Amino acid sequence: MKTIAEYQPLAVLFKAMAHPIRLQILEILAQEEACVCHLMAILAQRQPYISQQLMVLRDAGLVLDRKEGLTVYYRLADGEITGLMALARQVLRAKGMEVASLTVPPSPVRGTSSRRAISPASARISPSCSSRVIFTGDLIGFRPRSR
Repeated sequence: MKTIAEYQPLAVLFKAMAHPIRLQILEILAQEEACVCHLMAILAQRQPYISQQLMVLRDAGLVLDRKEGLTVYYRLADGEITGLMALARQVLRAKGMEVASLTVPPSPVRGTSSRRAISPASARISPSCSSRVIFTGDLIGFRPRSR
């Protein structure tokens, strides 16, 4: 029989994922890497809160970061995380539960686009960010910042 200590890594993984905002962050990062300011805009949360959630995910080994100038970009550490999230949705749907899914706009670094998304009415973007976020109702569009 396994000891409690042998279950510790699994417990750490599930504990890190056991928060709605962290699940949303993982879903966003499953599509492509993003910086904190983009996560702030998409999730309508303040920078310290997003950074705190990213720290939990990073400490659990779920996300990796890279620095480019003043901006830190985050990405999933392993593509299997999306499979785990899909399996969890499948289990919940089998129990007859509806499971929300976030529609994520593409990163502003990759060009201009708009899609339906969970979005706030307005957002503040870090002055050091390489792009700005423009909101129009339920649509989010990203455009490169003019310098």
